Amino acid sequence: MINIVSVACESISGLLKHNSLNLTKEDFKKCFDLWFDELRSYITYRCYDPELATDIVQETFVKVWEKGIEFQEGQTKGLLYKIANQLWISQYRKSQTEQKYKATLSFKQECNKAEEQLYYEELKTKYDQALKKLPDKRRVVFLMSRMDNLTYQEIAERLDISVKAVEKRMTLALQELRKGVKDEG
Repeated sequence: MINIVSVACESISGLLKHNSLNLTKEDFKKCFDLWFDELRSYITYRCYDPELATDIVQETFVKVWEKGIEFQEGQTKGLLYKIANQLWISQYRKSQTEQKYKATLSFKQECNKAEEQLYYEELKTKYDQALKKLPDKRRVVFLMSRMDNLTYQEIAERLDISVKAVEKRMTLALQELRKGVKDEG
C-alpha cells in the first residue's frame, strides 16, 4: 500500500500548486490512508475487477484534490463514496455502450458476409449458365486455359489447331461469358 500512496502523492504533486489549499497534503494523505482500501473494496464489489476498481478510486482521490474541499472526516468520506460510485456508473455505461456498438458492428458484418455470399452464389450460377451456353470448341479452349492453366501454344498442340485459332476462340468465349453474366442479372 505504501507504493500506491507514494504513486498517488507523486501523481498529484503537480496539482498541489493549483489547489486552493483547503485540503492540505497531510489531510490528503490521511484521507487516502483512511479510505483508499475501503473504497477500492467497495468498487471491486461493484465491478468485480480489482484493477478497474483501483483506477476508479485513484481518479476519485484526484477529483477530491482538484476540488480542493475542506477536510472533514464524515463529509469527505461520503463525498469520496459518491464520486467513486458516479465514476463507476459512468465507466459501466461506457462499457455497455461499447458492447452494444460491437454487437451492432458484428451484426452488420454478418449481414454483409451473407449478402456477399448471396451475390457470389448468384454470380457463380450466371457464370455456370453462360459457360454451358458456349459452343463446345470455345468452352474447351476456355477451360483448358483457365482451369488447366495451359498456354495458348500448349492448347494449340493438344487440339492440333493454330495458336491464332486458340486466341480467336478464347476471345469469343470471354466476350460471351461477360455478356452472359451481365445479361442474366
